[in-house]
Amino acid sequence: MNLSRVITILIILGAVVAALVYGFMPRPARVDVVAVSRGALSVTVDAEGKTRVIDRFIVSAPVAGYARRSALDVGVAVVKGQMLVELEPRRSEVLDPRTRAEAKARVAGAEAAESGAKENARGAKADSALAESELKRIKLLHEQQYATEERLDRAVAEARRARAALRSAEFSVKVARFELDAARTTLKYSGNSGYKGADGPMAIKAPVEGRVLKILRESEGVVNSGDPLVEIGDPTALEVEVDVLSADAVRIKPGTRVLFERWGGTAALKGVVRVVEPVGFTKVSALGVEEQRVLVIVDITSPPQLWSGLGDGYPVEASFILWEGASVLQVPSSVLFRYGDSFAAFVVEGESAVRRLVEVGHRNGLSAEVLSGVAEGELLITHPDDSIEDGVSVRLREGGKR
Repeated sequence: MNLSRVITILIILGAVVAALVYGFMPRPARVDVVAVSRGALSVTVDAEGKTRVIDRFIVSAPVAGYARRSALDVGVAVVKGQMLVELEPRRSEVLDPRTRAEAKARVAGAEAAESGAKENARGAKADSALAESELKRIKLLHEQQYATEERLDRAVAEARRARAALRSAEFSVKVARFELDAARTTLKYSGNSGYKGADGPMAIKAPVEGRVLKILRESEGVVNSGDPLVEIGDPTALEVEVDVLSADAVRIKPGTRVLFERWGGTAALKGVVRVVEPVGFTKVSALGVEEQRVLVIVDITSPPQLWSGLGDGYPVEASFILWEGASVLQVPSSVLFRYGDSFAAFVVEGESAVRRLVEVGHRNGLSAEVLSGVAEGELLITHPDDSIEDGVSVRLREGGKR
């Protein structure tokens, strides 16, 4: 056989063998990576809530009669003493001695309630003055960097709560006075006093200043004593009620900071938890699952001019800040996986994937705090699949580094 022909055959066989070896060689896995970094990290509980007026009052019919059609509209501002509804009287019933004695007793009880409300108002005024004084002191300490931002937020919330309690107490005095007038009306317009309904309609007046939140009886018709007619409140004094899962409610405490987002404004509003109600309730979720939920009441601490467009019953999304750090070594949750009883991640060293055990601290679902196992700047493989093993050769996918 010709020597050149033998050489040619050997070259062809060598090329075939080389091609087979190259074809069966393991190829590097294409991966996406992300660098370990430092940054702000917070752990939150997110839930939907809605605003509500702190002090709302339902004006009821003091006596039975025939209510004329209401000329009010929802949202209209009313002042104290303004007529809300006209109530045409029926022929008054004659009060027998026992009923008259009961009416006089109700008047005496209303007078006592008014006195008690006045005393409560005095106490609320003292508490409000103390809270304002404490707020001024904390502000001064904060300006001198002797008080933390959280302590200032608590002082602001306490001052707002004290002012709200004072307004509520003042409203209670006015309502108690209104109830006293209502009790006296029974005696004044009783049949024994000679009233026969000839003096025209009775004017049901606003006991406090505010806005009309709801008209409970718009059409004219007969009403009984105590039937609700109009609901009044101050829409500038708002709080937020948020229902959260009972498992999350146990982690939320009074004083917890809150951020309100997607409420319609350009910036998030700040708030502080005032009360975590001790009683839960059952609510059916959108998926038809029964859940035990708890109401959390939050005071808005942002300046009122920032949320002046909010009203009663407006939806907001609340984020309760359970923990936060300004410079935290962290990684995305997508790089972590369970390995035994611990967490692990694949670190890219050279052209190989190396499995490392990672000690994880706080987590918020998207990111996790790293306590040990990886260092800042190291590259970790995101969403590792079954093809990624310890020591396997890897290659970065084009555009796969974040």
